[in-house]
Amino acid sequence: MKISVIILTKNEEKMIDDCLKSLGFADEILVVDTGNTDSTNSIARKRNATIIPYSGTSNYAAWRNAGLTAAKGDWVLYVDADERVTPLLGSEIMEITKNEKARSGYAIPRRNFIFGKEFKHSGQYPDYQKRLFKKSELLKWTGEMHEEPNFKGELGYAKNAILHKKNMTIREMIEKTNKWSEVEAKLMIEAHHPPMNLPRFGSAIAREFLLRMVEQMAFLDGIEGIIYAIYQVFSKFTSYAKLYEMQLKGENK
Repeated sequence: MKISVIILTKNEEKMIDDCLKSLGFADEILVVDTGNTDSTNSIARKRNATIIPYSGTSNYAAWRNAGLTAAKGDWVLYVDADERVTPLLGSEIMEITKNEKARSGYAIPRRNFIFGKEFKHSGQYPDYQKRLFKKSELLKWTGEMHEEPNFKGELGYAKNAILHKKNMTIREMIEKTNKWSEVEAKLMIEAHHPPMNLPRFGSAIAREFLLRMVEQMAFLDGIEGIIYAIYQVFSKFTSYAKLYEMQLKGENK
């Protein structure tokens, strides 16, 4: 078995079928069920995917490692339910896996579609994602948030992009921020972040605004880009506000 594709899922019935349709090159498809209560699993089974139930630690690194353990292929490719592998990328992946001189892992560029529009600025392209690995060289994923692969060997870069259909509403984005800002704040507490005050709030917000609007030129993606940039500033503020709240409760002692 050559290529195993691993998909992490949590109620992805609206997105999973189109994702699976784009994986015709795969020898094995594993769907890691992190708590599905909709029809995600039944849709996946109809596409001959194998369901991997998971009920342990709730973070992406643990979920990715569960898929890695179950995979039988010589290569593993990680794809999100809202991503699509184009025919060109599929062909490139097959060529990479046939090449005896291939690198141990590959980062794949990603084309991001947000609010129904492709973003070409705002830090959204090329947006390389480390997703394709020789299974024998990928040791594990680490990190409770912004997980990273720990692998032996060198990293290569694919030429063709994966499509990311980030069709989230503002409400869904805010709900996601509310969840993950809690995690980020706890990680900052564990790292003994200095006490938050007005200057630190101001500098954190200013840095994020300058990153999104000046360095990444979000305004070039139109009103959608501006909305997304301001949302990212809000998301950063929320994490630091929760950090401040935890510090007031003495959670960093």
